[in-house]
Amino acid sequence: MRSSAEGTGALDCPEPAKDALHKLSRVLLDNLEALADRLTIIVLQREPAYAQLGIAAPDELRENLRGNIERGLQSLGGNVPTGEDPQDTSRETGRLRARQNVPLEAVLRAYRLGGRVIWEGLLQTSRERFTGYYDHALLDAAGYVWRVIDSSSSALVDAYRLEEARLRSQELSRRHAFLNALLEGRGGDPALAEEAATALGLPTSGPMLCVVAPVDSPRDDPLRSPRDVLAAHGIVSSWHVRPSDIVGLVALGDRSPAAVLDALGPAVAGRAGASPVVHRLADVADAYTLAQTAARTLREPGVAFLDDRLPEALLVGNPHLTPRLQQVAFGGLLDLPEPERETMFKTLEAMIDSGGSPTHAAQRLYCHRNTVIYRLQRIESATGRKVAEPRDRLLLALGLMARRQH
Repeated sequence: MRSSAEGTGALDCPEPAKDALHKLSRVLLDNLEALADRLTIIVLQREPAYAQLGIAAPDELRENLRGNIERGLQSLGGNVPTGEDPQDTSRETGRLRARQNVPLEAVLRAYRLGGRVIWEGLLQTSRERFTGYYDHALLDAAGYVWRVIDSSSSALVDAYRLEEARLRSQELSRRHAFLNALLEGRGGDPALAEEAATALGLPTSGPMLCVVAPVDSPRDDPLRSPRDVLAAHGIVSSWHVRPSDIVGLVALGDRSPAAVLDALGPAVAGRAGASPVVHRLADVADAYTLAQTAARTLREPGVAFLDDRLPEALLVGNPHLTPRLQQVAFGGLLDLPEPERETMFKTLEAMIDSGGSPTHAAQRLYCHRNTVIYRLQRIESATGRKVAEPRDRLLLALGLMARRQH
């Protein structure tokens, strides 16, 4: 046997108090089963969380409570078995309750109830077994008793939080593994899709979006609490931070993509792209690629829905064609001196945005209609293109988009 001084620190109380604790605790151990029964009933009555959140059966609870009472009495009585840790049952309780998802507050309240049962048991033993002989000494020992209980509670809390963190890390790793499997195109496996949906908290089918926000540097934070922002609107989503981007899968339910992306707006602090709507986890890999492309169409913070930016997406998806596109579209316009060239480009953009109307373009540019007509003649002469021709207008419009992308 070992003394409590070895396991829990020296008894900083008078010798009579120390003697009382040693004597009463060892006697009370003979009544361990009745104490365990009493504490089990009290905990079940006062802490419904134990019945609601995963405790398999009252027998398991009673066994755990019995072990904690026994170790507490051994610590107070100075007879913890040699080689055993006085806090081992407390730590095991913390780990167990974290795995069972019992709230820490409920665990601590139950632990304090156990302390009260031990204290009342000490007093009752003094009065019934020793006709109150140790009552006065117990008063001197009270502070130490509760310090021992508090020390054990602290050990429990530390173990609970460590186990909670371990489980959280394990679950996060599991979610990342399933997301990576989906991004690699393995969502076509029905069994994997079912497991992934469960792990990610998403439906196995139904309309959803993939949202991607590139992370350009370790300090970049393009999306801030997107899950919480969407949850405030009742929108289910799963988000994962990766080295190069933040990836989210968002269940649309009966909402439109525009409504969901509007709801996401407050979380957006950088560039983000959203895929077209997909209906199966098997399509997530393609959706991820398209969402990446959508994000690349932006030069400023915001969310780009791919279907709204298909021309820009075509351009960023073929960057090697962009210089040639501009050369073919603009021809000699690119050789003009910079101030004149910029004036011509603004005029061309105004003409295209105005549907080819010189009058409307002049209103946009705050100049005379004849000035626009004159500039347009120069543009068409330099480029060899006619704004009135649909194919030429498309080529010129794509060329202007390419200029804005760079």
